[in-house]
Amino acid sequence: MATQAETRSDPGQGEIFDLLSNQRRRYAIHYCKREGEPVELGDLAEHVAAWELDKEIDELTSAERKRVYTSLQQTHLPTLERADMIQFDDRTIELTENVSDLEIYLDVVPSDSIPWSTYYLGLAAVATIVMGGLWLEWIPTETVPELGWATIVVALFVGSAVVHVVQSRRLRLGAMEKPP
Repeated sequence: MATQAETRSDPGQGEIFDLLSNQRRRYAIHYCKREGEPVELGDLAEHVAAWELDKEIDELTSAERKRVYTSLQQTHLPTLERADMIQFDDRTIELTENVSDLEIYLDVVPSDSIPWSTYYLGLAAVATIVMGGLWLEWIPTETVPELGWATIVVALFVGSAVVHVVQSRRLRLGAMEKPP
């Protein structure tokens, strides 16, 4: 007879989007990833309530804590457990290795930024114009030779990729004090 773990299937894209569509679940995952070890439900509830209400933990009322605690305990943590993202025993929450599958769906784009896909498309357009201009001899090569222009284009892509990797790591759930 198959155990419950053996009968679980990997969550589909729709289920993952449903899991991540709720801010409280994202906050719960962020806190657990940030701590890097099993966490107590009470501590999780305090941090989630503080983030949601934009307050310090010591400013929370008992009712605010209890509302988040109850919601996590009865709704959000069981949902994450059914999706095999956490193990939850009514008091302690521990992430499973499956939570790493969520990273690809969490490309956080700050409000004052453009998506990286759009940035790279623009950079590719600039590179195409420069290389086409060199090919058609529209860009003078007296001051900067063709190899120099190609080096500049490659350096722009390399520099952009480095910045992209650094920013993506910094904006991951669990990487900062407060969730992105």
